[in-house]
Amino acid sequence: MFYCSQPCSYKLFNCTRQCTDFNVLHICFFSATQQEMDKNVRKLRSKDINPCIEESDGSQKCLDANNYDKNMCSAYFLRYKNCRKYWHNLMVNRRRDGVKPDMPTAEERQEILAAIGGKPY
Repeated sequence: MFYCSQPCSYKLFNCTRQCTDFNVLHICFFSATQQEMDKNVRKLRSKDINPCIEESDGSQKCLDANNYDKNMCSAYFLRYKNCRKYWHNLMVNRRRDGVKPDMPTAEERQEILAAIGGKPY
């Protein structure tokens, strides 16, 4: 039996399918890199780690609604960029001042935004 070397596009622990390029069996296993990638995706979706989830989702929804015409979504992109810049600067200042954790938790961020009267971006 021959095995092809195509990467698996399924997110299953064990999957078997026929290769499209070869008439051989394709067997793949859930690799460590896929597990790392899933872990990173979960991190990006964590409200404690990523303060700009709302802006990111807004950009993606705009792209979906406008058939991926980037010119139509420049305001969303700018808002996301300003969000990242604001929280990055705050994180750098906290790190410089020795405050742990570097990035405030979601609750702390809500308090910070309430104290300044809303989002500054």
